[in-house]
Amino acid sequence: MGNSVMPLKKIDLNCDMGEGFGHWLIGDGDDDHILNYISSANIAAGFHAGDPDIMNRIVAAAVQHNVGIGVHPGFQDLRGFGRRHIQAETASLVNDVIYQMGALEVFARLYQVPLAHIKLHGALFMHAARDHEFAQLVLERIHALYPDVPFYCLCGSASYQAACMIGHPVVREFYADRAYDASGLIVFSRNSPEWDVDYMTQRVLRACMEGKVRTVEGLELDVSFDSICFHSDTHGALAVAKSLRDTLTRHDIQIARRN
Repeated sequence: MGNSVMPLKKIDLNCDMGEGFGHWLIGDGDDDHILNYISSANIAAGFHAGDPDIMNRIVAAAVQHNVGIGVHPGFQDLRGFGRRHIQAETASLVNDVIYQMGALEVFARLYQVPLAHIKLHGALFMHAARDHEFAQLVLERIHALYPDVPFYCLCGSASYQAACMIGHPVVREFYADRAYDASGLIVFSRNSPEWDVDYMTQRVLRACMEGKVRTVEGLELDVSFDSICFHSDTHGALAVAKSLRDTLTRHDIQIARRN
């Protein structure tokens, strides 16, 4: 993992959202307000959460706020919110991703905006970070369909390596509301842990200014990234959004999506 010694001057701030289903909400239900503070939205496309009405509503709201519209494909796992690993053939999982990409892209087209990025969700994100066969095939398919649409991933992960091998644009992420281990991967959790907002914000600020984060083992890890992610199902997500934007802006770090 590389380390940027110069403080960041510009950063994308992205959030997973649209993750309800029908009358059920995930988290505090503050997606519409969170859009005021972020630059990119990762919108659930129906497999782990989300439905056509929610997709349409979030896309429309994101367009009004000039927020980049990204598709957020997950495992076909509504009951487990896409945070349970599903054992399936690699080609079948890739087809699931393509299906969800198509669903969200059509809603973006309805509002005459392009798909801004692609980011896998939950257990599927972690599967792509570790499984080279899946990472290679899914990036090949994504590149064939959307060669200029950035793929969000962790720097150094299997998906990052696969994207770099075929020349697909990537956006490297730092996770505000997830812990890191010594390998550079996030510590996966089926439930969003509760964080102290001030602690989280200072942790993110340090990563932006110094390129470092403390791991669960107590080590100092170098991190390189282009975007900061937090989750709308994290407790107090709206307060997280406000705190991150206010603090980063106060330190002369511009919030803007990657072009």
